[in-house]
Amino acid sequence: MTQETGGFAALGLHSSVVAALTAVGYEEPSPIQAQAIPMILAGHDMIGQAQTGTGKTAAFALPILSKIDPSKREPQALILAPTRELALQVATAFETYSKQMPGLNVVAVYGGAPMGPQLKALRMGAQVVVATPGRLVDHLSRNGDLLKTVQFLVLDEADEMLKLGFMDDLEVIFQALPESRQSVLFSATLPASIRAIAEKHLREPKHVKIAAKTQTVARIEQAHLMVHADQKVAAVTRLLEVEDFDALIGFVRTKQATLDVASALEARGYKVAPLNGDIAQNQRERVIESLKDGRLDIVIATDVAARGIDVPRITHVLNIDMPYDPESYVHRIGRTGRAGREGRALLLVTPRERRMLQVIERVTGQKVAEVRLPDAETVLQARIRRLSQKLQPLVATAEASHGELLAKLATDLECSPQALAAALLAKLTEGQGLTLDAVRREQPEVPSGSRERSSSGERSGERRERAPRADGEGARGRSMPPVAEGRARCRAGVGARDGIQAKNLLGAILNEGGLSREALGRIQIRDTFSLVELPEEGLDRLLAKLKDTRVAGKQLKLRRYRED
Repeated sequence: MTQETGGFAALGLHSSVVAALTAVGYEEPSPIQAQAIPMILAGHDMIGQAQTGTGKTAAFALPILSKIDPSKREPQALILAPTRELALQVATAFETYSKQMPGLNVVAVYGGAPMGPQLKALRMGAQVVVATPGRLVDHLSRNGDLLKTVQFLVLDEADEMLKLGFMDDLEVIFQALPESRQSVLFSATLPASIRAIAEKHLREPKHVKIAAKTQTVARIEQAHLMVHADQKVAAVTRLLEVEDFDALIGFVRTKQATLDVASALEARGYKVAPLNGDIAQNQRERVIESLKDGRLDIVIATDVAARGIDVPRITHVLNIDMPYDPESYVHRIGRTGRAGREGRALLLVTPRERRMLQVIERVTGQKVAEVRLPDAETVLQARIRRLSQKLQPLVATAEASHGELLAKLATDLECSPQALAAALLAKLTEGQGLTLDAVRREQPEVPSGSRERSSSGERSGERRERAPRADGEGARGRSMPPVAEGRARCRAGVGARDGIQAKNLLGAILNEGGLSREALGRIQIRDTFSLVELPEEGLDRLLAKLKDTRVAGKQLKLRRYRED
């Protein structure tokens, strides 16, 4: 057993889980992990009061994985999450921690995605089901026995679930679960509604309360960029062309990614090396020494391989892959800003990772401003500037050593010296994209939901809206306020007669559509239908994503609203 995971091994976790923790570089359990893991392993129901970012996912995932039987192809653990983003995040964590457990499968069940693959994964006997309440109720309507084998239930961010109007769905799910299960509830706050759930559905629960630590990183300028997952390498190369760095460390999640990214950058002329857990200690030391003395300018590393790196000339940290938790983010960006120097930390964020960005900001107490990828003109000027710097030392001596040859070639080719110089320059820079059109063709696609934030934290060109609210307007003919710029009014086929409240619509649309709360405008509940203001950008894709969504057991039937 390695010393790095000794703290986790002492908690009684299964050896395969401890091995997975070693692979991702976890060293010591966080306070909530140290308290919760033994309780859950002992079989107690538990209430954990903890903010996101305190390590609570591992606090329930590690002991549950230690108790699951991978040989049984049936659902054994159910984790309920309020949003698709959190469900995906939790599912990814379970997959990471179970990599040394052959036969263990995890399925994420959430709205806005096809039912087919989820149904197949459930039929194949995924042992861990991570679900949003609404979509899980849809699955239960197809198969009422789906959860009869579940032994472990986790309600993650229970207070958020209630805010989003999932209480009715939760009751349906509770009824479908075996009474003999072990139940764990996590919530940042414990209002009366949460305590009522605990009293009704948990058995003599133990209590754990952990306050989130506020972490700050001085002298480090932080920024994030929205990118598509399949265009990260293109985005990285774009950034490196304009960032003025001395030395840089780029973080990725996997060993293979260190090799892939380093190879891509090396092909573009950068002095770069990978650093991962498979690299021998003596080679690792050579890489770090090369970074210190300038033989290398870039290292692409995993978290575990970068442990202990202290190189004062590192001016930039580039988070190519999102870290697993806020603590890892703080450790990563702490590699720059050393010895009293200022540093710059950049974070690539895919659309699915927006929630984790918010968690990082909340835990660190610092805003990570959004910036855009440099435009074609900026990249072109940077390339021309580098070319000038490369040619400048040659200009002083080139005419004396090659002037006669230039004149002879110009005569032989019957062209001017300027035309010949231009031809030689074209040959020298072949494939480097030194025209605006060429640079534009290389531009990575930016996710449509990305908008650059102003210094005040508001998105440029967009007025910050208040939280969505319900209006009690009744008749269709009554005049309605104008729709805010950038939004479209849509009609849902459910209303007050169906027992629908604004919070029900809000929860369903945010959860199934993968939207942030600020994306929605006014919600108006009418007698037989409802009106919702949604983002105009990408609206058709959003409506297609929500077409199978149900609220309180009824189909949403959301479409553009036509005021005839």
